[in-house]
Amino acid sequence: MSGTNAASGAAPCRFAHYFVICGIDTETGLEPDELAALYQWLEADRQGRDPDTAATGENFEQSPLKRTFKSKVLAHYPENVEWNPFDQDAVNMLCMPKGLSFRTQADSREPQFHSFLITREDGSRTYGFVHTFYEEVTSPQICSAMQTLYQMHQAENPSSATPSSSSSSSSMDSLASSLDEADSPSSSSCRPAACGGYDASRDTLYVSKALCLITPMPFMHACRRFLSQVHRAVTASLPPPLPLESYVHNILYEVPLPPPGRSLKFHGVYEPIVCQRPGPGELPLADFPLGQTFPLLGVENLVQLFNCTLLEMQILLYSQDYQRLMTVAEGITTLLFPFQWQHVYVPILPASLLHFLDAPVPYLMGLQSKEGTDRSKLELPQEANLCFVDIDNHCIELPEDFPQFPNKPELIQELSEVLLRYGISPVGGAPPTSVPTSTTTLGSVSTRHPGLKSQQAMRELEDDGRNGNLGGEQLAVLELLQGNATLERLQALAKRTGVRVEALRGVGGEGEAQGGRTAVDEEELRNAKLNVQLREVFASRFTMMFADYEAFVIQSAPDLESWLTNREQMHNFDKASFLSDQPEPYLPFLSHFIETQMFATFIDNKIMSQWEEKEPLLRVFDGRIDKARLYNVRAPSLRSSNYQRCTILKESAQAIEQRLLKIDHTAIHPHLLDMKIGQGKYEQGFFPKLQSDVLSVGPTNNNRWSNRTATAQRRKDRHRQQTEHLTLDNDLKEKYMQEARSLGKNLRQPKLSDLSPSVIAQTNWKFVEGLLKECRMKTKRMLVEKMGREAVELGHGEANITGLEENTLIASLCDLLERIWSHGLQVKQGKSALWSHLLHYQAREETLEQQQAESPVSNGPERRKSESSLGMPSLRESVIQDMRHIQSMGEIKTDVGRARAWIRLSLEKKLLSQHLKRLLSRQSLTKKLYKRYAFLRCEEEKEQFLFHLLSLNTVDYFCFTSVFTTIMIPYRAVIIPIKKLSNAMTTSNPWVCVSGELGDSGVRQITKNVLEMTFDCQNLGKLTTVQLGHDNSGLLAKWLVDCVMVRNEITGHTYKFPCGRWLGKGVDDGSLERVLIGELASPNADEDCGRGCRTPDMQHSPGQTRRASITLMGGRGYKPTSAQIQEAIGEAVNSICKHFHKPEKERGSLTILLCGEVGLVGALELFFHNGFKSARLFQKTVFVWDFVEKAVAYMESADQMGDMQETAEPLGLTCVSLCHYVSAINSSPRNIGKDGKFQLLVCLGARDRLLIQWLPLLVECPVIQRMYEESALLRDRTTVNDLIAVLQTLHDFPITLEASLVKGIDL
Repeated sequence: MSGTNAASGAAPCRFAHYFVICGIDTETGLEPDELAALYQWLEADRQGRDPDTAATGENFEQSPLKRTFKSKVLAHYPENVEWNPFDQDAVNMLCMPKGLSFRTQADSREPQFHSFLITREDGSRTYGFVHTFYEEVTSPQICSAMQTLYQMHQAENPSSATPSSSSSSSSMDSLASSLDEADSPSSSSCRPAACGGYDASRDTLYVSKALCLITPMPFMHACRRFLSQVHRAVTASLPPPLPLESYVHNILYEVPLPPPGRSLKFHGVYEPIVCQRPGPGELPLADFPLGQTFPLLGVENLVQLFNCTLLEMQILLYSQDYQRLMTVAEGITTLLFPFQWQHVYVPILPASLLHFLDAPVPYLMGLQSKEGTDRSKLELPQEANLCFVDIDNHCIELPEDFPQFPNKPELIQELSEVLLRYGISPVGGAPPTSVPTSTTTLGSVSTRHPGLKSQQAMRELEDDGRNGNLGGEQLAVLELLQGNATLERLQALAKRTGVRVEALRGVGGEGEAQGGRTAVDEEELRNAKLNVQLREVFASRFTMMFADYEAFVIQSAPDLESWLTNREQMHNFDKASFLSDQPEPYLPFLSHFIETQMFATFIDNKIMSQWEEKEPLLRVFDGRIDKARLYNVRAPSLRSSNYQRCTILKESAQAIEQRLLKIDHTAIHPHLLDMKIGQGKYEQGFFPKLQSDVLSVGPTNNNRWSNRTATAQRRKDRHRQQTEHLTLDNDLKEKYMQEARSLGKNLRQPKLSDLSPSVIAQTNWKFVEGLLKECRMKTKRMLVEKMGREAVELGHGEANITGLEENTLIASLCDLLERIWSHGLQVKQGKSALWSHLLHYQAREETLEQQQAESPVSNGPERRKSESSLGMPSLRESVIQDMRHIQSMGEIKTDVGRARAWIRLSLEKKLLSQHLKRLLSRQSLTKKLYKRYAFLRCEEEKEQFLFHLLSLNTVDYFCFTSVFTTIMIPYRAVIIPIKKLSNAMTTSNPWVCVSGELGDSGVRQITKNVLEMTFDCQNLGKLTTVQLGHDNSGLLAKWLVDCVMVRNEITGHTYKFPCGRWLGKGVDDGSLERVLIGELASPNADEDCGRGCRTPDMQHSPGQTRRASITLMGGRGYKPTSAQIQEAIGEAVNSICKHFHKPEKERGSLTILLCGEVGLVGALELFFHNGFKSARLFQKTVFVWDFVEKAVAYMESADQMGDMQETAEPLGLTCVSLCHYVSAINSSPRNIGKDGKFQLLVCLGARDRLLIQWLPLLVECPVIQRMYEESALLRDRTTVNDLIAVLQTLHDFPITLEASLVKGIDL
């Protein structure tokens, strides 16, 4: 797409920059392909063989007709273009990606068409269009050389003429062998001529030759027609009307680019050619037919591929046909509007560049397959994040676990309807409904079926022939019809006899349809209309999704210079606010997409547009959003996920139709040039040597369009001089721009021209640097976001990360680690490079374990030592241990899934950096698995990488626990009594029930006097409460418990549930069961600071001080002031309000906010304890629950005596509800004690919104005067009214209580 501005500025508006001829150099003769030799050198080096013996390039095992030989650029005109320097090596490699190929008369020699593009370092593109045909070899030296090579091959391999490629365990060998053999459709079958042999005396030898046009814009149809006409001129029996130089000179110098919004007609050798260019407000030019792309893959597959491209995965296209690779690649990048692919983009990957599949960056590449190659034999360096597109078999292999594109079913439906309107099936591999398939017999193109339909059938037949999809009979018919002279005679005969032969006209493209337009013109118009309508459907999705994106762009810099200098540190887009504004179903996709490089570049372009001219795609997109706003105020549908169809399909197609039907400009006709007579004699079937002197320079007279360009250029220069003093020095600005745009990118494009080992090493070094930079930025982003969120939980600032966003960041970290482990990979098993490395490590360690019967603790440092305060046995931590946990999880079926689960587990345990350091400490293993240039073998970068990962230990993640919610997890529970006091051991039978955010364990009996147990149950999530109790049996039934410890044996998270109370009848508050609130125990202080450092937690559990009875409280001298009590209540209510303002998935435990140390129950207990009359001497302890019971008893007796009859109706009902609730709590089968009962009353009152109605009843009750002092807060009307006002705010929220709190209560 960037090619749109390639011709602006200093570049004159020429349609084509170069005309190139590639083929065999008869001077140097047959040379083995150096690039193939270089590839062999790299492979030998990787396998540890002597590279120099492999680098000769000779390969006698293969038939010489199947080998690759060096092609050369035989000529290119002009010599050089200042604004687009000619890159000879790159053009040669892309014109003939597999070098020269030879054929004999027994082989198919159909001309082939393909296109390519070269991306320059600034991201701009140049397009190449190539017509390859076979020309007879006339040089006796080359024929005899081929004969000699064949004889040597026979001597080396007397048994087989067609060798089979050897299989190998290494990852790239099978890839190489699948590309070594020639692409001839008949290469797999035996040739009649000595079965693949060549005999100079008997066979005619042909060699490939390529004609190529290099253009600044992708006018694919026009270039294809021009080149095929030039080739026809060479093969026709009669010479062309003018020398070929006239036509080449005309397209290079006299045909301009059509101006935006206009169409242009120019003349080929035989017929005129029309092309058009979209206007400033339309989608940019895209001439590759989407009408071919969609049937190749099917709509559903294409939408999935589009999604993978948006999420910047690695995409590998695979097909026998170069043009199919280019069509799908360009088609898919075209649909990204207004975004642009920012990473490596090589639609046709030459065989010599296979090592680029090793690139640890997102890429979109096309790989040519060999006929009959089995996909399963194609081993790729990395597949964890790979989308593999098998074009010829109409199928794709997707990566695991990525979000779907919003409204996917509706989008597929709309696209299918557009395709069906044009007679194209939306199912991949199905033939177009209006066109017969390639199995059509000759009868279907006979003269009995005239008209456009049969012309289309012939064109389809011709295309199939070009793609090698025709059988022998149809091919013979097609060859017969394509002979130019035959066609001319047939047409002449038809004119004389009046027979209609419209069916044949499509082949030559000369049959005229209505209004003097040829069938080819009609087909091009149809393709152009279909293209634009399909693209509009995708573009309208983005217009809807990002209609309000401008509101979230952060414009913080005063000028361009300061913005460019601080670009890396700046936040340019308010992601959290943007996501909070989107419909729920869109969030999984959008949260991933706004992290991509293409979105970052789009926002960068938006910010830079305030200081410089808008980037063309952005200008079109912003224009559309403005237009949409005029017609439709978007506010009502802002958060709606309803699918809105594209409304401008008809008008977009009409604009193109008008341009193509009404030609705006006609270029100068080709004309005779001032040439030397007698040179370049016409010889049928041979491309002549063109006269370079007439083609190296353009016409001397300035015609209209060059004058127009010059005027526009002068105007631009004047404008630039006026604004220059306002802007930066241009060189400095360009430097900053390049740096800013390269952020997060590693290498836009492999450099094709120089492929020496040193350049390859330099490229790999760039990859290593890029990976390190990406790691630094990802960890920094994760830390900043996470710390920002934890700060909010502690009461500072605003939250700016959602659980969804956190999950996205962790998923992208998993992807980065996979890419790092794939870089320079040598040996792999399965699709995940990281898991493969771990398996090799595991095998080696387990062997060592067996050899030395030493403790497995040595495999990795212990995570937590055994400590008396925790009372837990130490948990052994090692890489292997965590691997075994993952391997035992039946829910995870793939290697990629296991690797991701292992990363998440290590991150949650704060062991990721430590584990990876351990893994890489086995250097002999790393050397065996990785090439010398791999990231993991660059010592300094590896250390920095591990250090960046170590920084993640400063924050708490629950990324394993929260994702794998259905797995079985072993838990260990330990009850710790207060040993100093008697009754540390009890004769009764204890039990526990552990509850977490995802469920509870059920009641688990603990063996008497052991006080420790392990049990397996489904993941409970973060633990919240433990119910602890006993059955009060035996003589020693009283039990003083300090705390309960529960540990998740997989993640190592240990929760402490403080108690500090008695359990037993006749002691403390008489409770046989307590609900304890948990807190995550801090790691040991003696651990490394990175792991030990974490933000303090608010979620503390009730301690002994608060939960103790009044006597104990008084004894400790703990008396908070009334101000402190009121503040505690305010804080508790505030925390509950904050809880409900968070997104539902991120709220955490409400139980902790109600019953935890700083919870609502605790604060109200302090309120009720204030001024409570302490127990007298020799009397038993009095509890708040005693006051509640007495108040209720008074109300019930007053009600019976009739005193309550006079009270207002609502008050009477409230009184009834309080009595009912207290009675239900008292009659519960649970023995939860008096403090437990008060806790339950507060929780039920908060849930059912009755607390503020009960408080006045308790205050009015005469019992209060007996049990409370005059100064008590409960007897101060003003304070009680304030308390009621504060508690009133809880009525806005739906409070739900954990099952462990309300078990056994029947209301």
